[in-house]
Amino acid sequence: MNTPPEPLADLRETLADLVAAEDVLLFANAAITATGQREFRSGALDQQLSLDFLHTYVRVNYRRVYAASLALDINDHNAARIVLGLLETAGEASADERRTEGRLIAARLALLPPQRVYRLFGEVRRAGINNRRTRAIMRNWLAARPDLGHDAVKYRSGVKTAARHIHLRCAEGAGAEVGAFLFRPGKLPRYEHPLLDAWRRAHYEQGAVAELPFTVAEGFAARHGMKREAFLKRAAPRMTRLERLRTLEQRAVGDRRPDVDLTVMPLTRLALYVLALPFEERVARRTELTGALRTAARRAAGRHAGSWGRVHAVLDDSFSSSGSGQKRRRPLAVALACHHLLEVLAAPGAYRGLWTSGRGDALLVRPWGPTPLGMRVLDALEPGPGGVVPDRLVIVSDGWDNAPAGLAGDVLRVWRTRLDPARRTAVVHVNPVYDGGGFDVRRLAAGVPTAGIRDAEDLPALVEIARFAEGRTGAAELHAYLGRRVALFLGEGHRQEEQEKQEEEEAVS
Repeated sequence: MNTPPEPLADLRETLADLVAAEDVLLFANAAITATGQREFRSGALDQQLSLDFLHTYVRVNYRRVYAASLALDINDHNAARIVLGLLETAGEASADERRTEGRLIAARLALLPPQRVYRLFGEVRRAGINNRRTRAIMRNWLAARPDLGHDAVKYRSGVKTAARHIHLRCAEGAGAEVGAFLFRPGKLPRYEHPLLDAWRRAHYEQGAVAELPFTVAEGFAARHGMKREAFLKRAAPRMTRLERLRTLEQRAVGDRRPDVDLTVMPLTRLALYVLALPFEERVARRTELTGALRTAARRAAGRHAGSWGRVHAVLDDSFSSSGSGQKRRRPLAVALACHHLLEVLAAPGAYRGLWTSGRGDALLVRPWGPTPLGMRVLDALEPGPGGVVPDRLVIVSDGWDNAPAGLAGDVLRVWRTRLDPARRTAVVHVNPVYDGGGFDVRRLAAGVPTAGIRDAEDLPALVEIARFAEGRTGAAELHAYLGRRVALFLGEGHRQEEQEKQEEEEAVS
C-alpha cells in the first residue's frame, strides 16, 4: 500500500483544519444574525432554507461544535433550533456528549424568554421527542420557574402542553391549583393564588382585569367592551418596560415622554426606540436620549471601556439599513448602538465615527442614499497629525458597497498588503444582515475578518471571534476558544450573567 509523502499528508491535514474552521465560523455568523425573517435583499423562505441546511450540516459533521454554539452570543431563534436538534437526534451522540449537551441545554433555556421556551416545548411535543432526558430537562426548567401560577395565566397553552407531555404531577399545594386551573377549569370556586383567582373573576368583573398580565388583560378588556384609554391607564402599573413603550402613544396626553427609565434599557433596544421617534422629538429630547445611549453604552462596555486605543468607525446609514417589515430599522439601530459603544471602548477623545451619508449628528441619522463604503474607509484610514493611524477600524455595514461598487474591498486589500503589512491597524467588519443566498454574512475583502452581529452589546466578544476568520488560525485554536466559552458559560460566567439580569429587572421594577 502506497502512503502519501509526509509533506502532502501534513498539507491535507492543514487544509482539513482550515475547512473545519471556516465551516464553524460560517455557522456562528448565521446563528448570530439570521432569524428566518425577511431581510432588505432576501425573502423569509431563502433565510429559512439556508438555516435548515446549515443546522443539519453542522449538527451532522461537527456535533460538539453545534452544541458548544449554545455558549456563544447567538440569537434566541437559533438557540431554540439547536436545542430541538440536539434533543431530536440524541441517539447520534455518545454518553459523554449527551451529558455535556444536557448541561448546555439547561443553561441556555435558563436565559431564553419563557414564551420562547414554551414554544420550543410545543415543538418537542409535536416532534414526538419524549425520552427520559428530555422530560428531565423540561421538568427541571418548570421547577425553576419563580411563579408557575403566573406562567399558567400568561402562557396557559404552553404550560398545559409541557405539563401534559412530561406527565407533570400537580397533586398538592400551589401545584394542585395550577393543575386544576389548566385541566379542570371552573371546578374550584376560588383560587388561593391571586393571579389565578383574578383570571376567574375577570370573566364577570371588570375590576379584576387590571390585576392580570397585560397580554391576558387585553383580551378580557375587549370582551367587556372597555375603552382603550381607560384600560391602558389602569393596566400601566402591571406592564413590562417594552409594553409601556409600545403603548406610549395611546396612553400619552400631550407629552409623549416614556414613563420608564431609558437608562436601564439594553443598548440596541434603546437605539431602536430612538430611531422610531420623529426628528423633532429627537431634537427636543437630545440631552435625555444621548445621555441614555451613553449610559447604556458604558454598561455594555464594562471592563473593556477605554481599552481599545484610537478607534475609527465606518457606519452604514444607507437606504438598505432600513431593514424589512419584520426587522424595521434593525441594521441602522445596530450601527447607532455600535457608534456609542465604540466611543466608550476607545481611549478618551480618541474616537471618530463616519456615517456613509456624511452626516455628523448621530442622533438624527435615517436610512438614506447609496453605500459609499470605500470613500468612508479612505477617510477613516487617512493618517492624522504626525502620521498617526487608528489602532482599530471597525466597519458596521451589510457589506453592499455600491458607490462605486467594490471600492471598499480594493482599498482594504491595498491597505493590508502594501500600506500596512505590519498590521498596525486592526480592521474588522461586523455585519448585522444575513445573506441567505450566500449562507453567510456578506464580506468586503478576503483579508478582512467579518463577523455577524445582532446586538451591539456583543461587539467585544464578536471582535474576538472575527480574528479566526483571517485564516491565520486553524481548528485547534478555534476549538480551544469554544472550550473556554463553554466553561465560562457553565460556570461563573453564567451565574454572573443571571445575577446581572436579575439586578436589571429589579432596577426596572
